[in-house]
Amino acid sequence: MNLRENAMAIFNGEQPDFYGDFMDAMVILPDPYLLRDHAPQDGLEHPDSWGTVYIFQPGAPGPHPHVTDENAVIKDITRWKEDLKVPSVEGLDWTMAKEVEKTVDRNEKFVGIMMGGGLFERSHHLMGMMNAFYAYMDYPDEMKGMLREICEWKKAALRECKKQVNPDVVFFHDDWGSKQNLFLPPDVWREIIKPLHKEIVDTAHELGILFMHHADCICQPIVEDMVEIGIDIWQGVIAQNDIPYIQEVTKHKLAMVGGIDGPKLDVENITEEQIRAEVRATIDRCCAGGRFFPGIPNGVCYREWNNSIVMDELAKYGRQYAKEHPIVKAAS
Repeated sequence: MNLRENAMAIFNGEQPDFYGDFMDAMVILPDPYLLRDHAPQDGLEHPDSWGTVYIFQPGAPGPHPHVTDENAVIKDITRWKEDLKVPSVEGLDWTMAKEVEKTVDRNEKFVGIMMGGGLFERSHHLMGMMNAFYAYMDYPDEMKGMLREICEWKKAALRECKKQVNPDVVFFHDDWGSKQNLFLPPDVWREIIKPLHKEIVDTAHELGILFMHHADCICQPIVEDMVEIGIDIWQGVIAQNDIPYIQEVTKHKLAMVGGIDGPKLDVENITEEQIRAEVRATIDRCCAGGRFFPGIPNGVCYREWNNSIVMDELAKYGRQYAKEHPIVKAAS
């Protein structure tokens, strides 16, 4: 099997040649939405197309919103209609994305687009985390109204992506929690985020696009909801979630990517055998439940040696496990 065929075998609950990270089978295109909001790694403040200020420190793994009382786009949620400026989805230069897309053999790999700043993330990027928390609890109607505008932008952007480069997968980012819990109480998430997020997922499916949701955090309290709204793959599953329990409670309807505790392994004074043992234990624990792609939730260990050991063991043991644990289909 090639990478795409192997990934689809895991996704469909069929026998793969090896268990590995779904991300290896996908090429993310440099689309104009991604490019125009990418802050340079210079440690300075740069506003994105929504007006949120980001800083990308040299040596940091990525940019972060830098929202203050002075630069917040939404300073008063009751005035969101006056202050929110939604960027256009049209009239952008798709040349680079189309050039990369032409190089991808779709028989071998998926073509993906990354869509960052999901509903929850965009809300606190516009107004700051604490102000967003207050607004979700005290001004739910206003938050619903603002998130409706963000939702409509996401759906329109998906349609434009379909027209321009016909992606196979949307890699949608919205971190809904921390390593300890969800950021919002589940009932608040269900009332405000869930119905709008379902519309975005439905739009992707209407366009023939697989929906992969990135959230490298605790999502365990809402995994059945994630299945209900149609999320195809949850990418970024951290080890602090009870993965075998999630597989059971969702009746194996939610494919997952992750499981390897990257921060635990990305430290000094760890032995090669400790790293390899952790990778093997993750595969043993999670791949037994099926439809699981073992990998580091955020992609890599940042220490080069540690990462090389993780990737080597993942490649070796992922193939060994598939060979030693064949999937037997029940007789029809």
